[in-house]
Amino acid sequence: MPRRRRLLLLVPALAVGACAGLSGRDPPRVSVAGLEALPGEGLELRFLVKLRVQNPNDAPIDYRGLSMELELMGQPFASGVSDAAGSVPRFGEAVIGVPASVSAIAAVRQMLGLPSRDVRSLDYRLRGKLAGAVGTALRFESTGQLDIAAFGGPAPGR
Repeated sequence: MPRRRRLLLLVPALAVGACAGLSGRDPPRVSVAGLEALPGEGLELRFLVKLRVQNPNDAPIDYRGLSMELELMGQPFASGVSDAAGSVPRFGEAVIGVPASVSAIAAVRQMLGLPSRDVRSLDYRLRGKLAGAVGTALRFESTGQLDIAAFGGPAPGR
């Protein structure tokens, strides 16, 4: 009987996993839309990383939290989390702000790695996840270029 009971518990779990895998949802497209300086603490820099989240699906993406890691020029740079909750409409987009920390060591490492020529943009790699219902998450990954001017002060009007 214990073997049969385990099988009865395992079958529904596998069915739920299979249904989730067959949902046909495309992953969200996420890119860095901007950076805004925030007050730092001690030996860290702080930024509000503005992420543009595009939903290429026919159903909204409801989220309850977000985490992200940002690399610049192939090196870890910043990471952040937000407990923001909301929804990205079907075939729509939203901009979500995520406070991120950069250690002074990472900032110095990035500055030392800059080429001596006039640099106007930096290659970035962004990874993270949008948390959904309990135990679910939509992972994302993207690459692009950040304009150096993005590292300026607060956005106009602040």
